Amino acid sequence: MKKRMAGAIAAGVVAVTAFTGAAAMASSNDQEGGATGPGADQARAAAIKETGGTVNAVERDGENGATWEVEVTRPDGSIADVRLDANAKVIVVETDAEQGH
Repeated sequence: MKKRMAGAIAAGVVAVTAFTGAAAMASSNDQEGGATGPGADQARAAAIKETGGTVNAVERDGENGATWEVEVTRPDGSIADVRLDANAKVIVVETDAEQGH
């Protein structure tokens, strides 16, 4: 009886741990797997201010010394990657290479 109870408790702990980990991941990523939270919100706002566009995705980045990469669609329909530092200061705006421009 004690073994069954110990097994049930262990299974419960594993289930709670798995659920908690999944919830934590969900709170830091949006539905497309992009970053969320206060830093991502600042990066998103800075990218919109810089380009006047609409945000498609926000993710962590290390390219060109950036902390954030925000993909935006500009008002003219072109796609750009806005790279920002940890303080949401724009480092560079690049035309998205996947567009072929």
